[in-house]
Amino acid sequence: MKIFHTADWHLGKLVQGVYMTEDQHYILQQFIQAIDEEKPDVIIIAGDLYDRSMPPIEAVNLLNDVLAKIVLEKKIPVLAVAGNHDSAGRLNFGSRLMSDSGLYIKGQFTKNHVPIVLNDQHGEVHFHLVPYAEPAAIRNIFEEESIRSHQDAMQKIIEHITEDMDTSKRHVFVGHAFVTKYGEEEANTSDSERPLSIGGSDCVNAALFKPFHYTALGHLHKAHFVLNETIRYAGSILKYSLSEHSHEKGFLIIELDEQGNTTVSKRKLVPRRDLRVVEGQLEELLTHTPSEDYVFVRLTDTISVTSPMERIRSVYPNAMHVERKVLRQDTSRELQVVEAEKLEDIDLFRSFFTNIIGVQPDEDTERLFTEMLQELLDEERETVK
Repeated sequence: MKIFHTADWHLGKLVQGVYMTEDQHYILQQFIQAIDEEKPDVIIIAGDLYDRSMPPIEAVNLLNDVLAKIVLEKKIPVLAVAGNHDSAGRLNFGSRLMSDSGLYIKGQFTKNHVPIVLNDQHGEVHFHLVPYAEPAAIRNIFEEESIRSHQDAMQKIIEHITEDMDTSKRHVFVGHAFVTKYGEEEANTSDSERPLSIGGSDCVNAALFKPFHYTALGHLHKAHFVLNETIRYAGSILKYSLSEHSHEKGFLIIELDEQGNTTVSKRKLVPRRDLRVVEGQLEELLTHTPSEDYVFVRLTDTISVTSPMERIRSVYPNAMHVERKVLRQDTSRELQVVEAEKLEDIDLFRSFFTNIIGVQPDEDTERLFTEMLQELLDEERETVK
């Protein structure tokens, strides 16, 4: 069975004030073209179809058009789960009706879990759709007070699935979670990924997915495998933040053989406009060949420049952000790193001023800062009284 694994479309995404709908339409046309060329048996969308629970109408129309073309025109089944950005209730609405046409969307996890069963020349493949769910929701479903973390919730879900699992069949898990190698905290792969929990661990141990022949995940925006090559993130279809500028976006093609062994390849998607970083002095950047790309500009000028964004946009009309890059070096030419949490107020100010301006503040500047800080403290004391 040939499977397309994609995730994190984030339709309706706003990046630095720019709606990405046209760019998403462009990239999804490539995805549809790849369907025509590769002729997959099924397509998986592992969550975050939308970027918010109430997406703009343009995003809703785009998803509707794409799914209609795949499911109704090309007759290829689509299996999708809700991510943490989606509205579970909205995606769940009408799911029973849509499944008759080959569109299987799971917005909310329920105790009466039933896998989607598809067939190829070797027999049945069972797809287990598990949408994103808060631990509290799973705790209520199973009425178990011990479920307190995302790890607890996923462990209970998989235990529930495997109770009646026919091990003679092939099984694919489709989910949206923060899965790490050993369930330990790791950095997200992108700044545009919303944390799954505040004040607690949102990580899930990859070892939980051992019962499945392939695990198709969404949430992390960089394509990669976790623990072994059968547990994978497809990544997002576009770059949605500066932290993703070095990512190669696309989707995964999985070949599932008779025994459940997998062969995985990645197909790249080429955006209408790349999102990248350009760095240098302003006058140098103004000599670059004009580009429509979305750029984040880091200026290395040591002196103040006037109207930098306006001037940059004469070359990069879709520039998203301009900042100054100032590096301070000591005599050994190694970057100085200041442990801010150990500093007093005046030391913090000196560090901040020096890192931004490039020189130490003089006595008058320090005195002005101290006087302003004292005024704020006096006002705060008066308010408390």
